[in-house]
Amino acid sequence: MMARPAPGLTLGPTLFHWDAERWRDFYFRIADEADIETVYLGEVVCAKRRPFILPHLAKVHERLKKADKDVVLSTLALIMTADELDEIRQTIADPDLIFEANDISTASLLAERRHVIGPFVNAYNEGTINYLAKRGAYRVSLPAELSLDMLEALGQTDAVKDISLEVQVFGRLPLAISARCYHARAHDLHKDGCQFVCGNDPDGLTIETLDDEPFLAINGTQTMSDTYCSLLAELPALMAAGIDKFRLWPHSCDMVQVAVLFKDVLNDTIAVEEAEARLDEIVGDVPLANGYLHGREGRLWVEAAAE
Repeated sequence: MMARPAPGLTLGPTLFHWDAERWRDFYFRIADEADIETVYLGEVVCAKRRPFILPHLAKVHERLKKADKDVVLSTLALIMTADELDEIRQTIADPDLIFEANDISTASLLAERRHVIGPFVNAYNEGTINYLAKRGAYRVSLPAELSLDMLEALGQTDAVKDISLEVQVFGRLPLAISARCYHARAHDLHKDGCQFVCGNDPDGLTIETLDDEPFLAINGTQTMSDTYCSLLAELPALMAAGIDKFRLWPHSCDMVQVAVLFKDVLNDTIAVEEAEARLDEIVGDVPLANGYLHGREGRLWVEAAAE
């Protein structure tokens, strides 16, 4: 039986529509300064955005590889047309690249090849994870709504001990994705003529209830949490549960410093209380949440002492 990899940080693909040069420079800085083992690249949310990053993708990939990062290319979470599926077939044709499947049809195309299963594929139990592993998956990024009890049950199961398990530990949580573009509708535009208005909100657009309470966030066709997930205090428990990779979602805050805090907690070189205080400063007014891991509503904050 193979041992799981040592615990490490990963950086998920950018979910938002950033200016192409901003996107490129973000990853250049990650390559040069961030202590992150694996970086995911690619457009996950909207196929219309992909042409914006394509001119820079090869250079970003090369820069990250030169910095000794493992690079995984992420694919769409929702494939809606035959053309999009054909494009994915062409994208994954290179056998020397590693891909993350965020849709079960892509996972089928990658069968028998070494690949990652992304968090948009519903892998909730050991049977599913074991099946995916037998078809070439070496890592599964688990859905965000799983509680610690559920993660412990998965991580300690013999059937999945040979596969790397990843959990999302920072950033807005991706909750759903749709054929409709909520960003376009919010600006009285149609999806086909969206004018890429999602680019006006580099961390997503918070939406409110009728009582003016922040509720969710929209990002093009994607629905996200309005809060930022933070599992700094829970990292030791996650490691004990058998989780070995910890995903940060990119945001416009200082992600290099975010990575420093999570790495220091993983290495037990900083007190959790100090790390949480520094993270509060980095994210500003955005509320943090960890409810899902504690079996509560995802947008809630549960103090570690309450466990």
